[in-house]
Amino acid sequence: QVQLVESGGGLVQAGGSLKLSCAASGRAFDRYRTGWFRQAPGKERKFVAAISWSGASTYYEGSVKGRFTIDRDNAKNTVFLQMNSPTPEGTAVYYCAADGRGYSVAYTPAAGFAYWGQGTQVTVSS
Repeated sequence: QVQLVESGGGLVQAGGSLKLSCAASGRAFDRYRTGWFRQAPGKERKFVAAISWSGASTYYEGSVKGRFTIDRDNAKNTVFLQMNSPTPEGTAVYYCAADGRGYSVAYTPAAGFAYWGQGTQVTVSS
């Protein structure tokens, strides 16, 4: 079992920056592929980025590639999402997710992640 708690959400101006954190507790988090998803009001939850258990591999949704960076510190059981130049379309609840089943970082369906945090709200103002 892994428990995930997101933090760092808030209000940010378009073109600014914001860093989200996902703190994990439980066994062997350093063996879990971890990802970030976001869900805007009235819309489905969508993949944003993922990182392998070692941190060696990352994968991004096309619209955030080059602006967002996912990283992890396994010594601190924490995964980060650095959001640079966010846009108002990025206003959503951001969720951290983790999974230990060995899928590729490029496997993006939400069903490919067994554990989820409760989310943190990010609002991007224009």
